[in-house]
Amino acid sequence: MAKSKDERSVGRRGFLKGAGIAGAGMLAAPLDARAQNTAPAPASSIPAVPNREAERGAPSDKMELTQSSSGGDYMIDVMRGLGIEHVAAFVGSSFRGLHESIINYGMVTEPNIDFLSCMHEEVSVAMCHGYAKIEGKPMAAMMHETVGLQHASMAIYNAYCDRVPIFLITPGSPDTRTRKSTIPFVHSVQDGAAIVRDFTKWDDQPASLQHWGESATRAYKYAMTPPCGPVLMVTSTDLQEDPIEDRPKPSIPKLPRLAPPQAQENAVRELAKMLVAAEAPVLACDRVARTPAGLQSMIELAELLQAPVVDGGMRMNFPWRHPLNQSSRGRAVIAGADLILGMEMTDFWTTTNSFVPHTEYSSRSFAKPGAKKVSLTGVDLNFHANYQDFQRFPDVDLALEGDAEATLPALIEAVKYLIDSDKKSAFEARGKKLGDAHKKTMLEMRDAAAEGWDSQPITTARLCAELYEQIRDLDWTLANGTGFQQNWPQKLWTADKHHRYIGDAGAYGIGYTAPAALGAALANKKHGRFTVAIQADGDLMCCPSSLWTAAHEKIPILYLMHNNRAWHQEIMLLQQVANRMQRGADRTHIGTSIRDPFIDYSKLATSMGVYGQGPITDPKDLGAAIKKAVEVVKNGEPALVDVVCQGR
Repeated sequence: MAKSKDERSVGRRGFLKGAGIAGAGMLAAPLDARAQNTAPAPASSIPAVPNREAERGAPSDKMELTQSSSGGDYMIDVMRGLGIEHVAAFVGSSFRGLHESIINYGMVTEPNIDFLSCMHEEVSVAMCHGYAKIEGKPMAAMMHETVGLQHASMAIYNAYCDRVPIFLITPGSPDTRTRKSTIPFVHSVQDGAAIVRDFTKWDDQPASLQHWGESATRAYKYAMTPPCGPVLMVTSTDLQEDPIEDRPKPSIPKLPRLAPPQAQENAVRELAKMLVAAEAPVLACDRVARTPAGLQSMIELAELLQAPVVDGGMRMNFPWRHPLNQSSRGRAVIAGADLILGMEMTDFWTTTNSFVPHTEYSSRSFAKPGAKKVSLTGVDLNFHANYQDFQRFPDVDLALEGDAEATLPALIEAVKYLIDSDKKSAFEARGKKLGDAHKKTMLEMRDAAAEGWDSQPITTARLCAELYEQIRDLDWTLANGTGFQQNWPQKLWTADKHHRYIGDAGAYGIGYTAPAALGAALANKKHGRFTVAIQADGDLMCCPSSLWTAAHEKIPILYLMHNNRAWHQEIMLLQQVANRMQRGADRTHIGTSIRDPFIDYSKLATSMGVYGQGPITDPKDLGAAIKKAVEVVKNGEPALVDVVCQGR
């Protein structure tokens, strides 16, 4: 039975308040008078270090030796109230107070808050990214003051562009009197959030514990209100370690139930009229389905209208084998549309326009002249100017400002009201044609996948097909974007649940997949789901320590290496430029290939405690290798299979 809060705060654990000044580590229990001059015996696995406190003798009798609680304990209770279950971090001295509270208070009292050990701040933040896309809520990441936040900035920007909620904490040392050595001065900054303010949704630097509790609750609320995004709490090191003030004792704010913003009612009705009246409407989507409810709403709207869906693939927006899913022939469908509804689009402009290949910067529209375009997105409600992830202006006829998932139920009801028997009959005829086109496209994709089936290096189509054969009967999640594999999973697999696919990094920052997939696997662990990531080789080498965290935290995940021994996209782009310059492409491997030497990813994984196989070069060996690794993951361990593949 969990103890009351008052019982936990008294005698929970003590620590030397003066130890931080001298640089000594905190102790697990209060010292008695006989032990104060004796250095504790080191653990057998940890090298002995000089005990400077013992060398100097006992502290002054006037110095307060112990305290029963800290501000970090209060912060833990606030985070518990927000439903935060995990905190990921690469250890940093500037958040030692909160770190200590997590391991000696948060992890041992209910409800637990877990501490996840990472070896780079980018890993800890990206884990939060993947976790939120599965669990639908934030986990927290702590980053060392200044330099840790600088390390984490790429991962934060990915999450910002991907509209993902993350709860970030970075310390601050505002008082020069309590900076205990040279390093805190070097790492201190007047405005701790400035470096990431352009790509976080909100930040604050609280001056008291009550302020911290209110701002943390406000931050969580903002992070979870669409368009979602990262929020940052700059948290004083003194506030973390000092005792909890009693007069008045800080209270824990109540987190309200959140209602996402919906588009204006009259605009929704106008859109419904346009959709029902259109002869060839298209539903384009990219980040609509934040939750399983969003997926079901997309299905209901598409089936009501018997309208084609073109999925941009940044979320699991629509079942891959549904007959109305026309994503594989999206350009042809959009070219014939008289109404295009773009919902939570990353880049609505490129839905109807394309860049002309092998030219400098020319573009052309492939939409039908006179076709109407309507946007429905909450992103317009929260834009910053500096980082221009909003792409080209889409030039729409009607713009609805509101979260698409929250607006879809009202739009569905408005559409239902307008459909009569004649419309329903016409829609059914349209749906039959789309279904026939879908079947034809699927057969074409299957034939295309068979090309080069026994080739070496292994084709990405065979890589995806062999993987699906081993996991198809499991409750699986694919935790990577599929652009580098030519979207073969969408073309060959069956996926009809929200957690089947989480999309790619919002800003396409390299180094995302390995740790984000690990965060997704962490969220899936309690649900008993199987998590797999088709892992690009160059991406892994940006954050290889993700493998160590997977082994250390015992997170079951299968990494299937797409090892094309290059940054293949950069090779293709460099070849385009070289050809335009008429200089030949024979030197475009320089700076874009991963060779001399090749990397043995299996040995890399094994060195970090992860089961490894490979490199697999013969396609005939691929299925058996994946099958063996799947069994390892089903037993609760991480695994990696290194597969030497074609570029795409």
